Amino acid sequence: MCCFKQFLKDEDGVGVVEIILILVVLIGLVIIFKNQLTSLVKTIFNKISSQSSTI
Repeated sequence: MCCFKQFLKDEDGVGVVEIILILVVLIGLVIIFKNQLTSLVKTIFNKISSQSSTI
C-alpha cells in the first residue's frame, strides 16, 4: 500500500502526459482545418513563385 501512495504522488510522468495531450490537440486542429491550411499554403507558394520570377 505504501508503494501505491508513492506512485500516486510521483509526478515524473506528468510532463510526458502534457506533451501527448498538446500533440493530440494540435493534430485534431490540423485535421479539422485541413482544407483551410492546404489552401493557405498553396496561396503562399503561388505568391512566392510568381514574385520570385520578377527578381
